[in-house]
Amino acid sequence: MQRPVHTYVQLCGQFVVELRGSRVEQRFPSRQGRTLFAYLVLHRTRAVGRDELTEAIWGDAAPANRAQALTVLLSKLRAAVGSDVLAGRGAVRLALEPGARVDVEQALAAVHRAESAVVQHDWVRAWSASLCAEYVAARALLPGQDDLPWLDGWRRRLDDTREKALETYAAACLGLGGTELAGAERAARRLIDHNPLRESAYGTLMQTLAARGQVPEALRVYEQACTVLRRELGIPPGPALAHLHTRLLGGRESLAGGG
Repeated sequence: MQRPVHTYVQLCGQFVVELRGSRVEQRFPSRQGRTLFAYLVLHRTRAVGRDELTEAIWGDAAPANRAQALTVLLSKLRAAVGSDVLAGRGAVRLALEPGARVDVEQALAAVHRAESAVVQHDWVRAWSASLCAEYVAARALLPGQDDLPWLDGWRRRLDDTREKALETYAAACLGLGGTELAGAERAARRLIDHNPLRESAYGTLMQTLAARGQVPEALRVYEQACTVLRRELGIPPGPALAHLHTRLLGGRESLAGGG
């Protein structure tokens, strides 16, 4: 059978551009060419003006002949990807074929599906969607390019996506119960390591440990949360975490299967 032709762009981790089944990123004109293409991918729902592109590529270090430099860069990139992909002269739009996959877009969509599935207690769907989102968001966006201010917002967005993915994965594993409880514990601990101020992560870890019969350890997690929140923010845990702690102390917690 003939291999399906597809288009895939990977901006997190290794930079990969596959257009209609062919890898083309090696044809790109330098680091600026990759930056230009990435910016257009992340804004592919609209046409982007030349001044905006110049700012995105060079920032305050734009060359004196910036207009000509951008024209040359666009010409070289158009030669690499095709004029049908890089359309427009004044304002430029990236036109990927229908069904094209972009890893950043996939991660954002997957974490939304995971959160929706958790609300519906659809643990299997939440489990798979959260894994998809975390797989992408755990990798750096355009690694090695740390002098581009516009990347900061996207990196924060992906960092938030990773936290949500870990949280929904832990919730899904807790909901599934059984052997998946170990995965819930690992994800909750990774989330706490990544963001020690995220109260919901402590709650998920406490529920998971209680479901595994480790109530004393769950209570110690609460004390850890108290210490961190008071030291860093000067506040006690919120009502949800305090209520969970009270239930554990009262011995009324039965959390296997996410109940």
